[in-house]
Amino acid sequence: MSSTPKRRSAKIRFGRFPVTDVQPVVEGGAFPAKVVVGQDVRVSATAFREGHDSLGVTGILYAPDGSISQTVRMTPGAPGTDSWHGTLRPEETGTWTFAIEAWDDPYGTWHHAATVKIAAGMEEELMLAEGARLFSDAAASLRSGRERPAADALADAATVAADAELYSAVAEFLSDTTRSVGERVEAAEAPHLRAALAARPIRRLVTSSEHFPLLVERDLAGRGGWYEFFPRSEGAVYDEAAGRYRSGTFATAEKRLPAVAAMGFDVLYLPPIHPIGRTHRKGPNNTLTAGEGDPGSPWAIGSAEGGHDAIHPDLGTEEDFARFVDRANDLGLEVALDLALQASPDHPWAIEHPEWFTERVDGTIAYAENPPKKYQDIYPLNFDNDPEGLSREILRIVKLWIKRGVKIFRVDNPHTKPVWFWEWLIRRVSARDPEVVFLAEAFTRPAMMHALGRAGFQQSYTYFTWRNTKVELEEYFTEVSRETAAFFRPNFWVNTPDILPEFLQFGGPAAFKLRAVLASMASPLWGVYTGYELCEHIARPGSGEHLDNEKYEYKPRDFAGAEAAGTSLAPYLARLNQIRHDHPALGDLANLELHSSTDDSTIVFSKTKRRSPDDAGSADTVIVVVNLDPHGTRESTITLNLEALDLTPSLIGDDGQFEVEDLLSGETWRWGEHNYVRLDPHVEPAHILHLRRPTS
Repeated sequence: MSSTPKRRSAKIRFGRFPVTDVQPVVEGGAFPAKVVVGQDVRVSATAFREGHDSLGVTGILYAPDGSISQTVRMTPGAPGTDSWHGTLRPEETGTWTFAIEAWDDPYGTWHHAATVKIAAGMEEELMLAEGARLFSDAAASLRSGRERPAADALADAATVAADAELYSAVAEFLSDTTRSVGERVEAAEAPHLRAALAARPIRRLVTSSEHFPLLVERDLAGRGGWYEFFPRSEGAVYDEAAGRYRSGTFATAEKRLPAVAAMGFDVLYLPPIHPIGRTHRKGPNNTLTAGEGDPGSPWAIGSAEGGHDAIHPDLGTEEDFARFVDRANDLGLEVALDLALQASPDHPWAIEHPEWFTERVDGTIAYAENPPKKYQDIYPLNFDNDPEGLSREILRIVKLWIKRGVKIFRVDNPHTKPVWFWEWLIRRVSARDPEVVFLAEAFTRPAMMHALGRAGFQQSYTYFTWRNTKVELEEYFTEVSRETAAFFRPNFWVNTPDILPEFLQFGGPAAFKLRAVLASMASPLWGVYTGYELCEHIARPGSGEHLDNEKYEYKPRDFAGAEAAGTSLAPYLARLNQIRHDHPALGDLANLELHSSTDDSTIVFSKTKRRSPDDAGSADTVIVVVNLDPHGTRESTITLNLEALDLTPSLIGDDGQFEVEDLLSGETWRWGEHNYVRLDPHVEPAHILHLRRPTS
């Protein structure tokens, strides 16, 4: 005899009004969306209702203590999409949350019906009576303290009382049959009433989404310019008697710090500063045989003098490093240190913990390789044999360097370690030291790069280095500013010790300038490896690396001579960083907007941010136009999306134009929706335009 299966009860997932597709949400809220202090968070959702009555939508920002910090009335998207958009701005670090509330808008419903019917001479007194009851009920609700939804909680008692008085007065006016219908309708549309309703709308049947996490981190987690140099090269001197270089030290490298600070950079990144192994040490240009005076790769970490917790004796002592960090801090620079989790064959780990490496069939330890590249001087770590022991040791090392004053770590090849390990490590470190920042050097598959971002990395290297054409750049800018911005913060490096792109090899100084403009203006994070300001462009034949690569030898440079000769880009980089510091619009990522141009080598984008969220006149707008061809002059007609520039009619002249100032040349022009541009890369490959508003 068969039995009928029992129906299982299911949870009703929709509230009174459906609120779906909330953003920014990472994997359903399993990971927090990441922002920095003062960043505009673009929130969105799909919200709708049955029938034709009006619906309102509000975004709500909750502080770490659970209190409401901000509310914003969201605006509808394209007709028929039921999409809603708004902007929230957290002002302190910590784990915040946000939610989207949808609600019945009785005023909107009544006003629409009243306008249509009264204009047609239908049910005039009935519609006015319904309006009077609407405002009378709203006043009574405010006075009783009933139905004060979350979004109204920021209104103080005086404001609530004033609203109640206003609503009562409007109800009385609408009920006054001694006045004309037109007068009574005007009373329900008065500017002061509209302003009160815009700030604190009459809301019924409020339906909230889930609360979703926002991790708000310090400024340098998501904004800043990075500069990389090798301390051993700064102050390195050739010893004629010995026939080899004598290493620079922290003391000599300290002399370079004022120049880095003068260029306006925020972070000074140091490659590994630990002892370097002797076994299989690489010589100049990655040769397999090193001479007696060859320093080896800093990434081949470890020798008899110590491992990741030690300092290379050629550079100085712990005290010397502490003085170096203090001097950098005094100049407004934070020191970032490379965290390269690998070892030379001479590392103490290789002797004391062989289980932390991979043993081959012949009993040897496997060295690092990425065929055809081979790194015989480096042993990669294996996290599967003793994950707990290895993880504890790495956590100890990170804590040690934090104690020594390092709060930023650039992590070498994190994609060659398990993602779970990074999630564990960053969570443990952040719980104790939330100001610590990790940058992932992961030039690899998108899935891995994105997973590292979700796991906690505050920043990542990107594919920007290889995006050169207009189509490539527009696609990539859209991806990083829209599709992945909630969990992946792109740091646009123009070059690295490992990467000298062909574009720079053959583009001349114009290529170096235009790539610096693109990186520094498009992303709140960008980086430069020393020598960029000297336009170092000679590659080792058959590779994408610098000739006489600094990874394998000392490389002192004549920065002062280049500046005296007028060939250094240091003043240009300083100007770009000054523009970044002066314009808050450039400190956000998701506000990047693309505009069109008629030339396939001219790219146009803008960034806009209101200093005061409710005042378009307070907005800071930067428009960037770049000639991507370093060899030839380009002419183009560009068309600007004025709405994306937050330009209201009151901010545009009667001629449809507005004033812009080129922040590179100092010139000013009258621009409008359509503009002619001619850029000669040998003079200046870019315009960086500040839109001057009447109130700015």
